[in-house]
Order: sequence, then C-alpha cells, then structure tokens
Amino acid sequence: MPARNIITITTDFGVRDHFVGAMKGVILTINPEANLLDISHDVASYSVVDGAFTIAQAYPYFPPETVHLVVVDPGVGGERRPILVQAGRHCFVGPDNGVFSFIYEREERVTVRHITAAHYFLQPVSRTFHGRDVFSPIAAWLTKGIDPSNFGEPITDYARLARLNPTMESEHRAHGIVLKADKFGNLITNFSIAHFPQFVQPETPAFQLEIKGQQLTRLRKTYAEGAPGETFAIVGSSGYLEIVSNGAAASQALKAGSGDEIVLTFR
Repeated sequence: MPARNIITITTDFGVRDHFVGAMKGVILTINPEANLLDISHDVASYSVVDGAFTIAQAYPYFPPETVHLVVVDPGVGGERRPILVQAGRHCFVGPDNGVFSFIYEREERVTVRHITAAHYFLQPVSRTFHGRDVFSPIAAWLTKGIDPSNFGEPITDYARLARLNPTMESEHRAHGIVLKADKFGNLITNFSIAHFPQFVQPETPAFQLEIKGQQLTRLRKTYAEGAPGETFAIVGSSGYLEIVSNGAAASQALKAGSGDEIVLTFR
C-alpha cells in the first residue's frame, strides 16, 4: 500500500485533557509531514459500539490509503491485542475489541494483523496509554511507507461485536438495539435499509417500533415533516432507521439510549 500522509483520529478522550495532543505530538515527531484530521473525540466513554459506528460512517469519505487511528480502548493493558487492519484501500490501527466490526462487514478484502513489532513503539510503553505509545507510532510509520507486513502476522480470530445486525424472529418481526444517541438525541438503530429496504420504497408497509414500552408507527422523510415535539421514525443519512423528535431529543422523550432493545413488527 503506497504511503499517504493523512491520519484520522477517533477517540473517546474528549479535548479537555492532554491525551489527544500527546498522540499528535508522537505522530508529528515521526512524520512531520503528516496531515492529522480529527473525526471525533466525543465517542461515548468506553463505548466500543459508538466508536465502531463513528469510524464506519466517516472513513469512506476519505481518500484511498488514509490511515485511521481509533482509540476506544476500555481493555487497555489487558489481554486484547493491538491490530492493524487493511480493508479496501484504507488502513486502520487500534485495539482488537470489535471497534472495526462494521468495516469487517462492509469491505470484501480485509487483512488483520496482530501488531507485535515492539521496536516501532514509543518506549517505555505505558500500560494505560497505548494510544500514545503503540497506536500513534504505528499510524505514523505507516505514513512513512513502512509495509504493513513489518508490523505483525495476519490473524483470523479478531474480535467482532455481537448483535451488530438485528435478529429475525419471523418474516414480519425483528429484534434490534439502539446503536447510539447522537448529539441531538436521535436514536440510531441497527435496522439498516440494506436489511430492510421496505423503508425506502414508495409505499412503506405498516409497521410498529416498540421501545421502552412505547410504540411508534409513523415514518417521515424529513425532520420537518413531523409536528413540533412529535416522535417518529426516519431513515437517516447513515442508512439506518432512526427514532427522532422534531425540535426535541427523542432519547429524552423515550428515556432511551445506546443498547436499549427495539422490536420491529411489520403488520
């Protein structure tokens, strides 16, 4: 894979502390020509699902050979492995905890390597900050043209998130979850139009969404189509069914959030 100087960074670190700045300093020390771009540092703390969704929605819009550094790592210092993922025409660096699960599902060509070449790490390696000492150096060296094969051998037993896709109880009934509540309180579900194209057909069949003991039966095309404060479903820009409120936070209206169960029934 040819070298490119773009590195994106996605973390749950926030911007109040020094963590992201330290990672950028490590990268720029190795490659002063690196072009560092932040995707988000507001991933929900410890939420691998939120991190997985965030990077999956952003990476396709970057040029080929971009390196994507993702550090949502509640298992840092434990048994989880550091990995380098080649998927499509992009590289991803981060922990082997399922944070790249959507990418594994989407891309046809995927190679996952266990990073073992410790001489590329920043020494000494902290037990609690692999984002600085392991992942940032690897991302930087990739942009310097080091071949991915130099960092470790391929593995096939890499971690994948459970319940990435809905479970079909029958042809007319499916069980899913809320993947995340975004900044506006929209509840993004794991019901994708790839699995449920009915939601983008000219005539959507009658349906019911049940969440937290409440039922929703309306699908709108835009947020503005709903009455003020009305809670309804919409197909979001990411291609997933979302539960939203016009001018309000559906997450607050329904008292729901990431991980909550949803039942979809076509009637």
